[in-house]
Amino acid sequence: MSTEAVEWAMDHAPMLRTEKGKPDTTARHVLQALAEHARSDGTNSHPSVLRLQYRTGYDRTTVQRALRRLEKGELIAKDGTVESRTRWKLAMHLRRPATDWSDLEREEDEFRAAAAERKRRSRTKGVTHSTPVTVTDGDDVTVTDAEFVTADVTHSTPSRHALKVRPSRTERRPNHQQPSDNQLPKDSSSPAAQTDEPSEDLHLKAFGAFWSNYPKKRAREEAKKAWIAAMKRGADPQHIVTAAQDYARERFGQDPKYTKYPATWLNKGCYDDEPDPQPGPQLRAVSGGWQPYKQPDPSAYTRDLGF
Repeated sequence: MSTEAVEWAMDHAPMLRTEKGKPDTTARHVLQALAEHARSDGTNSHPSVLRLQYRTGYDRTTVQRALRRLEKGELIAKDGTVESRTRWKLAMHLRRPATDWSDLEREEDEFRAAAAERKRRSRTKGVTHSTPVTVTDGDDVTVTDAEFVTADVTHSTPSRHALKVRPSRTERRPNHQQPSDNQLPKDSSSPAAQTDEPSEDLHLKAFGAFWSNYPKKRAREEAKKAWIAAMKRGADPQHIVTAAQDYARERFGQDPKYTKYPATWLNKGCYDDEPDPQPGPQLRAVSGGWQPYKQPDPSAYTRDLGF
């Protein structure tokens, strides 16, 4: 396995597009499997179709079609045969344009702006205005709004009949200084006073780091919901990103169909799992004690499969 070829296939190779303009993720996955069998210069990659099926989880027809699309896109080229298997050469001199990253950032900014606008409209619809109220209690007193009070009291006999009216916040008290903002009662209906918890927009700012490090990028919207739920449970975003990096290293070179979906990984709290122990020597029972277990020679098995 060549680290240079794998890095090129994952990050730097141009992204093929489908007829609808969507990223060709199937061809990308097959290209990464080819890179795992190539040298550092991208040559001598000759896994069998059966090996590519096993590595990617696709059926034979899907793998062959993906190889044809990669060859048509000039990302790979035939370079002879090895034991009746096609030998491929990766076009590692081709590089992905920098606009791909800027386009993703622009789409992310547009998504966040649209989400903030939807939340603003939702809050605007939820605001209810008080209706005018008329109060008559012996004196000619009319209350038309919570902000404006008109009083016409002609009695001055018992003080218990007097109506004390607090001046409006927007009106200046006569012969007195205007009260400061700290002296005014807090408005419990404002969004900032309702909760001290961070908004979903703040949660999603750290989601991009998690998504770029997680080894399997599937069901992004479900992953966002799971991310927000984890944040509301009190999870540390930096801890989750670090755990995702560790999980990516653990799954590197493994069968991707056994890699958990991001939403499943978040909902189950897998970021708090203990790391897998490093494999040690295995022992087998022999006459007189224990000896290290020796891995059998797999060449006979691979020859039968045609690898």
